[in-house]
Amino acid sequence: MKTLLITHPDCLKHARPRHPERPDRLQAVIDMLEKTGLVADMKLIQAIEISHEQLELIHPSDYITHIERAEHPDAIVQIDPDTYMSPGSTRAAKLAAGAVVGATQTILRGDATKAFCAIRPPGHHAEVAEAFGFCLFNNVALGAQEALRHPDIERVAICDFDVHHCNGTVDIFKDDPRVLVCSSFQNNFYPYRYLDFSNEHIISTPLSAGTDGTQFRDQIESNWLPAIQRLKPDLLFVSAGFDAHKKDPLGELNWTEDDFRWITKLIIDLSNSYSEGRIVSTLEGGYDLEALASSAQVHIEELAQ
Repeated sequence: MKTLLITHPDCLKHARPRHPERPDRLQAVIDMLEKTGLVADMKLIQAIEISHEQLELIHPSDYITHIERAEHPDAIVQIDPDTYMSPGSTRAAKLAAGAVVGATQTILRGDATKAFCAIRPPGHHAEVAEAFGFCLFNNVALGAQEALRHPDIERVAICDFDVHHCNGTVDIFKDDPRVLVCSSFQNNFYPYRYLDFSNEHIISTPLSAGTDGTQFRDQIESNWLPAIQRLKPDLLFVSAGFDAHKKDPLGELNWTEDDFRWITKLIIDLSNSYSEGRIVSTLEGGYDLEALASSAQVHIEELAQ
């Protein structure tokens, strides 16, 4: 059964000049998939926009309307110092969220076991009712909430490896013990929210600037593994951020492609033990185009096996 690849060209239309979260990021991943031939090994599906009602699984209706109305047909609108709306942003964000929800639905129908959503804008900084950190809607949270509507899904885990903490995902699920959130991130660093928050189902793994792959792996094995083994999730989600790469301009961690391959293999092993091999992965950060493409390549290679 082929791994799903879900994307849409209109995710490229969310664009602001000289902004790090730019269309070139997604294009670099798509170009890599075509150049390496990985796309031929996967089942390519075009994303469908998420509906207003589906967005309300996580976000209040008035917040969704606020985002929709913020878009201007002829101008860039700044939502906050880091997050913007351009012509086409609302559709891009709804396609990104729709990709993750659609991947979840397809896997729960039994038509696939794994999926990678090559989408943007990213989502893990978007809180319940606040756009934040380049993110408008929380894509992975919407997928997780969709999964929990399924009668056979009682517990899910979200594994977030990114140089930035997933404040939005924590904000959404901090009081929901059905959802385990495991997050590795650079400490004392953007977004400066929820950095010290933890409980039995929010597992925060802060890493000092300069942390290399060996230290990262030790922390993951110490912090994430016991929590996932205790929860035994029925479905695993991945917020795949590649800005912890040593070449990334927005972070100060020192990971390499081998580290991204290692964490992907670990997640696959856990999914085989607890989740019938079922994984939904979605693109989050990564701002050096070459490092993003090569890191995403090893991640997707493992998912596509």
